[in-house]
Amino acid sequence: MEFARGLELYEVSGEPYEIGYRLGELARPVFAGYMEQSSAWRAVRRWRGAPFVRALRDAARAHFPALLTELEGMAAGLGWSADDVLLWNCRGELTHNAPDGCTTLAAVERDTRFIAHNEDGDPFLRERCALVDVRPVGKPCFVSFYYPGSLPGHTFAANRAGLVQTINNLRIRIPAAGVPRMIVARAVLDAASLDEALRVLRNAPAASGFHHTLACAEDARIVSVEASAQRYSVQSVATRAGHANHMVHPGCEALPQIVTDSSRDRQLRVDALLRAADGPLNAHDLLAMLQDRAPSGLPIYRDDRCDPDDENTLATALFEIGDTGVSMHVVRDGQRVFETFISRTTSTTSTPTS
Repeated sequence: MEFARGLELYEVSGEPYEIGYRLGELARPVFAGYMEQSSAWRAVRRWRGAPFVRALRDAARAHFPALLTELEGMAAGLGWSADDVLLWNCRGELTHNAPDGCTTLAAVERDTRFIAHNEDGDPFLRERCALVDVRPVGKPCFVSFYYPGSLPGHTFAANRAGLVQTINNLRIRIPAAGVPRMIVARAVLDAASLDEALRVLRNAPAASGFHHTLACAEDARIVSVEASAQRYSVQSVATRAGHANHMVHPGCEALPQIVTDSSRDRQLRVDALLRAADGPLNAHDLLAMLQDRAPSGLPIYRDDRCDPDDENTLATALFEIGDTGVSMHVVRDGQRVFETFISRTTSTTSTPTS
């Protein structure tokens, strides 16, 4: 099947290699052109054969061997070498300023939890991404935004256990010989509860770092996690919170990191909007904040081809997490392009309606 020119949903199932192969097939029509124009790929491919990359692969194999197999299947489906596909999925460890952005908002309103997220990435991918409904054998199925050639999970997703995860890039200056962050983020989607997801993040030796916003049906919490090679920090969201692309938790904000002008401006603007919000927040309020273009500084919603971080908003996700499951909506250009309700279940074979 040809990879979508819009935001389509594709079902992918099987054992890890089969899942990876299908993901690679979906991305194959656009992947070579994507890599050819990517400055990040030009920087990453200089690491071919480096001992540090071998250490990253060894750590991934030791902790999440099935996901390394998934990457190998993806490489076969793409028609690329497994070494190069691994390199690309380690870009956060190999380049300190990888062009993956994002802004996340979270709000707790009585019995309802909201997570809203702008997925910001390479403008070349504006019409070249998809949604995937991944059905691994023996693990919770999940729906995720999918960048061609990258493991699902490092964007926004929800699984059939009712777990929601959104990811924000952190530009860590000092990586370590641990598990690549994109493999860790994918591993979280195999968790059957919020506590299990937190154990994955706490126990995996991180090679660099991501910010994770996590929530789960039948669990009253939303948590903000800054998980890096240097520190693991968890904060509960009592009422509302926002996060851009740098560490802000006490004790983390002083760690070596790159804070771009865009990330700084978006964090300041998100904080100001949340403080100014009068009364309970609802889905409309959160989506409006993520569409904000700011009276000054660099905006939350990013559609400038000359964005200083080389990123544009590719999609916006809204998750409403209740006791029985998760309502998931995806918006592009102000229009809802996907919606589903994912019932919380312990089964690995349940099917969402869309």
